[in-house]
Amino acid sequence: MNVGVLGLLLMLGSLVVYVTGGTTYAYPYLMLIPVLLGAAWYLLPGGLIVALVAGVLMAFMPLSVEAGISQVPSNWLMRAAMYLLLGGVAGWLFQSRRRSAEERVAIARIDPRSGLPNTVALEEDLLKSLLQQKGGKSVGLMLVRITDITDIMEAMGMDASDELVLAIGERLRQAIRGGATAYRFSNAELALIVHDIEPADLNRIANRLVEMGEESLQIQRVPVRVQLVMGSSISNRGEDSPETLIREARTAMFAAIERRLSHSSYSPAFSRRTVQAIRLIARVRKGLAEGEFELHYQPKIRLADGRVCGCEGLIRWRGSDGRLIPPGMFMPKVENTTLITPVSRFVVEEASRFAEKHMDLGELSINLSVHNLYDEEVLDVVKELAERSRSQPYTLEVEITESALIGDLGAASEAIQRLRDFGVGVSIDDFGTGFASFEYLRHLPITGLKIDRAFVVDLEEDKRARDLMACMIDVGHALGLVVTAEGVETSGQHECLCELGCDQAQGFYFAPALPAAEYLEWCHDYAARQAGGDGHP
Repeated sequence: MNVGVLGLLLMLGSLVVYVTGGTTYAYPYLMLIPVLLGAAWYLLPGGLIVALVAGVLMAFMPLSVEAGISQVPSNWLMRAAMYLLLGGVAGWLFQSRRRSAEERVAIARIDPRSGLPNTVALEEDLLKSLLQQKGGKSVGLMLVRITDITDIMEAMGMDASDELVLAIGERLRQAIRGGATAYRFSNAELALIVHDIEPADLNRIANRLVEMGEESLQIQRVPVRVQLVMGSSISNRGEDSPETLIREARTAMFAAIERRLSHSSYSPAFSRRTVQAIRLIARVRKGLAEGEFELHYQPKIRLADGRVCGCEGLIRWRGSDGRLIPPGMFMPKVENTTLITPVSRFVVEEASRFAEKHMDLGELSINLSVHNLYDEEVLDVVKELAERSRSQPYTLEVEITESALIGDLGAASEAIQRLRDFGVGVSIDDFGTGFASFEYLRHLPITGLKIDRAFVVDLEEDKRARDLMACMIDVGHALGLVVTAEGVETSGQHECLCELGCDQAQGFYFAPALPAAEYLEWCHDYAARQAGGDGHP
């Protein structure tokens, strides 16, 4: 179309020059308009070609139409040279400007450290792919996280981590049929656009990527193996935007990490849970300020004589409608935010107030997150409570989940020792559900084990479950630890634990976690039954 416009302008210019009387007048300068447009549209070649055509057209134009006087050769040659000079200069300037713009666009699309296309390129290319998708086929997006890239960075430096990303990107690209472009989405994440696929193809592609990712790589002449976690999303017949696919793939990737899977495809349920969690977390701080949180207390029973030997303070959230919100709905999310500090501070302070009013508790246990082990604000409150408890007839114990200690055993041991220096007992909660062996118990200055309910539930019917429980109890006793079984719900489980020599137990068989007033009433009733010779809870 541009060529037609240029041809029309050249013809109109020639007509105006002829109608106005020839080249004697200034109208031949009109021919510079198509020359400059040719340079703008087709750069240096366009400027020169249009200038040459304009010069030739003006060469056949008479000097004076009325007098019939022709131009001398030097006249039209000079004009043609001027056209060529202006067309060439303009074309060169437009060409330089376009090349510079293209270079800026290219730089904006490239990650400077790895040389891979970046998120700008990903969004642009994903938009093109979505616009070009055909028929029933869809466009898929795979988001890949290198989970242990931080270890590579710390051990070998940033250059090594960038080299690793580039190498993994090349492997991932080759794993896709027909090849694909790998985009660097973040320091530890890569993205792949997959064309013409069905939803069922995503798991097969993911398995292939995992296999290739786990093969050994040479990074700075050091063999390296990495673990990959992937989230994927797929377009919905052209209704999705690049932003939507990226958000869905990222949500799916986080779901895979949370579930400890290598790959997860996006499900709308993920977003619903995320939105619900965001809304719930937004209410936590307000709930703390308005006194909606409370501690409930679950008794611990000493199995040797059936007496109450202490209790565990468990956080509960009573919403504005008066209903309890289960801890599982908010605590896992709270633990990954800065809200864990005020929530944990509330637990410690509320336990402290309860203990001061009722000093015959025995042992008072509270749960702390692994983040609290390194939080000076929370530790200061624990220290204050521990110091007050020294002059009182109760002791303080902190429970920490086993899985929270596995990441850095050395740092965890130091943090636990600090609690022990306060005079606080430390028990490993949910023991048996983590990923460590019994060996690590030797290196932690702990005072107790709480065996997870998963090992209690089958004690009555399964001999192997009883043998495993006996083993755990023996290991705990060999290390001088107090062993507590949680989740006891039947008399049969209670009897088995007594026979196996377990020290303490708690669970619904004795009592659920109760509000403070109800717990104190339960303790009074239980003690009365014990005194009357009725050992049944």
